[in-house]
Amino acid sequence: MFIRLAEQHRQFVRDLVMNLQALAIVLERRGYLASCYTCGGQMNSASFMVSLGEDHLIRFLVSDYGITWTEMRDDRELMKLEGAEAIGQLQELANLVKYQVKPESEPNEIAVEPCVKG
Repeated sequence: MFIRLAEQHRQFVRDLVMNLQALAIVLERRGYLASCYTCGGQMNSASFMVSLGEDHLIRFLVSDYGITWTEMRDDRELMKLEGAEAIGQLQELANLVKYQVKPESEPNEIAVEPCVKG
């Protein structure tokens, strides 16, 4: 059972890394500064970053050890999420890109509303 679960987890991480790479490409084509770096050819970790405007940065890290979303503005951490919450915030970013991106002739900035934990 545990071997099967470990393989499912590895496949999940690979799928997430491939989707991060695709999101970075879409963001770059729409005029944002975005990148997705992986280590090695096994697709078992990635570092995704995107600048959403003046001093507004999103960093998403995925590996076998965990998943984190960090949002920063003016070099200050606004929000840090892990696991399923981080993936949910990534989906929010993807939805905003899909439905609310301004034309390339205007300055690009996506407003990601911070998550309030209570």
